[in-house]
Amino acid sequence: MPEGVEKDDAWGGRLPGSVRLRWGSAVAALVVGGLLLRLWGIGNGLPWAYNADENGHFLPQAVGMFRGDLNPHYFVNPPGFTYATHLLLWLRFGGADGVWGAFADDPGTVFVVGRVASALLGVSAVWLIYLAGTRLLDRRTGLLAASILAVAFMPVYYGHVAVNDAPTLAPVALGLWATAGVLRLGRDRDYLIAGLAVGLAAATKYTGGIVLVPLLAAAMVQAAQPGGLLLAARGMLLALLTFAIGFVAANPYALLDFDDFWFGIAHQSSAAGEGTTDKLGMTHGNGLTFYLWTLTWGFGLIPLIAALASVFPLWRDDRRVLLVLAPAPLLFLLFMSAQGRFFARWMLPVYPMLALLAGYAAATAVEWVSRHRPTWRHVALVVAGIALCGQGLVAAMHLGAVLSREDTRNETRDWMVANIPAGEKIVLEPVVPTEWLSDPGRPGTATNGQRWERFSFSRSKYDFSGRLAAPPGQPVYLENYVRSLYPALIDEYERRGFCWVITGSTQRGRAEVQPEKVPRAISYYRALERRASKVFEVSPYREGATPPDFDFDWSFDYYPREYERPGATMIVYRLRGGRCATG
Repeated sequence: MPEGVEKDDAWGGRLPGSVRLRWGSAVAALVVGGLLLRLWGIGNGLPWAYNADENGHFLPQAVGMFRGDLNPHYFVNPPGFTYATHLLLWLRFGGADGVWGAFADDPGTVFVVGRVASALLGVSAVWLIYLAGTRLLDRRTGLLAASILAVAFMPVYYGHVAVNDAPTLAPVALGLWATAGVLRLGRDRDYLIAGLAVGLAAATKYTGGIVLVPLLAAAMVQAAQPGGLLLAARGMLLALLTFAIGFVAANPYALLDFDDFWFGIAHQSSAAGEGTTDKLGMTHGNGLTFYLWTLTWGFGLIPLIAALASVFPLWRDDRRVLLVLAPAPLLFLLFMSAQGRFFARWMLPVYPMLALLAGYAAATAVEWVSRHRPTWRHVALVVAGIALCGQGLVAAMHLGAVLSREDTRNETRDWMVANIPAGEKIVLEPVVPTEWLSDPGRPGTATNGQRWERFSFSRSKYDFSGRLAAPPGQPVYLENYVRSLYPALIDEYERRGFCWVITGSTQRGRAEVQPEKVPRAISYYRALERRASKVFEVSPYREGATPPDFDFDWSFDYYPREYERPGATMIVYRLRGGRCATG
């Protein structure tokens, strides 16, 4: 073996040591840079978690497991990320007493652990997709694909949140690396690793199982070769075995508590399939156009165009790779578009495949330049990287700057603590978690542990069409709160002495973007403005900016440039009538 050359199967063959060091340094820079983008502003909002899924699902369940019961008793989302977070909490706080003490006294320190876990798992996909691209195609493709995942807005944003979306990218990318081994080498060990990755991906987020489609395509390619049918069949049996091992290892109660597991699956399916009319504020009526739109900013417009354009060079150069990479994103897009609800993050499981496609299109362009202008090859690679990453990097840096500033909901609470005495009666819209009403580590005593007494919206005397509801009344939840509003509620506030009314644009905006669906709520807000004094207001937007219309993605992930800080437009009103006329 010549001096300076080493055998390195994981990196695609033989490379001089100095060259391998340069490629490794470039990938390391992408991983470190991607991690810094995910950690910038990771403490936003704390000690309160304003993302409803973050506050209500994975991390609280990980904390709850310190009671001694590892059954999550919740399978609407798989528990893979919950178990990973549970382990990290144990390592960070040293056991149940430390975790419970921290969660009671300073819950922000606990949420940070979950967020860092999300960031680390999410950014590990950057390294894994480089390895997958190198093995499947070439190092330029791997590097360019990794650069896209390092800075694309959606992976970066969800790397700040302790939910399962960003972590799912890691097993998906691992599955693509193993699938590349199946396609290129057809070895049993690649099937074993690929099956394990599919199981872990599905146990982290059910739709992460889409990485099975590339594996099946690679097996079909092997089966089509002379004598390959038996090898592919054996490989898929091995992959099925390790899929079961990976899925059950990260979701053991899928077997141990099968009835609850199956109920959670059914509930998830029915929830995703509900009509858009069931979720006020969801104005996108066509899933196909919606998801294509989200890819233009969540993944990036130029990367998306490059991914689509990659079909032509791959058809010419290696149709087997095209068969492996292209069907999964298309099938996933069609499947998600058929659901009744649409959220940009639901497309994240196919981002690694799109990144590889986009990376190959850009690498092909760099190769063309290198053949015709050899001295420009390094410049061409840099230009390709800038073109693929510019939009995402700018958006990710804007996000970090926004998240590093004080949340408007925190500032609103600070004002209330200074100006509204403890024990006062308030009307607070569901724009903050219940814990927001309490002082961490110092629960109040006058109002059952809460600083202020909150008006209950749990049931309404009227149904959502305005008719008198049958006893005990119409149930009201977070998603249908705005439908329960009507102007006469203000009379009840004044009669019962609930003189402070706090509104947030993440609720009010749902009504204002679809006023024809909730005319009573529009009348309620107008009446509130007439009958109350506005005593405090804070906005997340930069001065002079026109706030964007309510959107279930842009109102919560802060992609629009109008955002200067995280949160909602918060307004505190003081009613002037009834028992509120004095004091």
